[in-house]
Amino acid sequence: MAEKTEIDDVTGVETTGHEWDGIKELNNPLPRWWLWTFYVCVIWSVLYWIVYPAWPTMTGYTKGIWGYSQRQAVKADLAAGKAAQAKFLTAIEASELDDIRGNPELMRFALAGGRTAFADNCAPCHGRGAEGTRGYPNLNDDDWLWGGSLSAIYETIRYGIRTTHDDTRLSDMPKFGADEILEPGQIKDAANFVLSLSGRPGDAASIARGKAVYADHCSTCHGEDGSGIAALGAPNLKDALWLFGSRQEDVETSIRTGRGGVMPHWDGRLDDTLIKQLTLFVHSLGGGQ
Repeated sequence: MAEKTEIDDVTGVETTGHEWDGIKELNNPLPRWWLWTFYVCVIWSVLYWIVYPAWPTMTGYTKGIWGYSQRQAVKADLAAGKAAQAKFLTAIEASELDDIRGNPELMRFALAGGRTAFADNCAPCHGRGAEGTRGYPNLNDDDWLWGGSLSAIYETIRYGIRTTHDDTRLSDMPKFGADEILEPGQIKDAANFVLSLSGRPGDAASIARGKAVYADHCSTCHGEDGSGIAALGAPNLKDALWLFGSRQEDVETSIRTGRGGVMPHWDGRLDDTLIKQLTLFVHSLGGGQ
C-alpha cells in the first residue's frame, strides 16, 4: 500500500519526508524555465569548449576548432592601429616643430599623442591638468624657468633638469646658508628684498640691507631688477609666482638650501617623435611663448 503523502499545514505543499530537528523539507521543484535554462547553459558550455580555446594543458591549451585567440586579435588590432598612424608618425619625425604646428591635421594627431604621453609620464608630478603643485611647475601659465618656446620646451623635456644626461639643463643656485656663504640675518634680509620685488610690504631697513646682499650675490643670475634670465634657468622674482611658496620662511629656505629640484630626462625613454608630440601638447596648454 502506498505511503500517504503528508501535506504541510502552513503552506499546503507536500513534504519530501525528510525532517531535521522538527523542520520538514517541502517538495518544491525548481521551475521548468530555470531547469531548461540550466540545461541550455550546460550544452552551451560543451559547445564553447569544442569551438574556442578553453582547457589548459601541460604544454599550452586546447585551441578549439575555430582556432580563435583573443591575444592574436589584440595584436592584429594594434598592428592595424600602428599602420594607420604610420604616415603621421613619419611626417612628425621628418618635420620641424613649427611646421607640425602649422599643419592642422598633423597638429591634431600630435596633440592627441602628446596628451596621452603626458598622462603616462608627466601627470604624476605636474598633475593631470598640468596645474602643478608645490615644487612642480604649473605648465598652464606663462612663467618658464628655461623658456616657453617650442625649442626650449623640447630641450627641457628631452634632456631634463639636473639629471645625469650629458646635455641636461643645469643651473645650481648656491646653498647660501648650508655652505655658510651668508649669515642667517643676511638671508632674512635678502628674502625680504626678494619679496618686495613683487610688491610685498616689509621692513624698510631689512629690505635696504637685502638689496645690497642681492646685488652682491643674486643679481648675476636673476638680473639686476629680479626679472630672471631664462637662459640660465633663473626664475623671475617680480611676478609673484612662487614654485616653492611665497611665505617669508619659504623664500629663506630657497636661499639657504638652493632647492635644486630635478626633472628626469626623457631622451632614450621616449622616442624623438613622441617627445615632439609631448612638446607640442605642453606648449598648447596656454602658457607657451
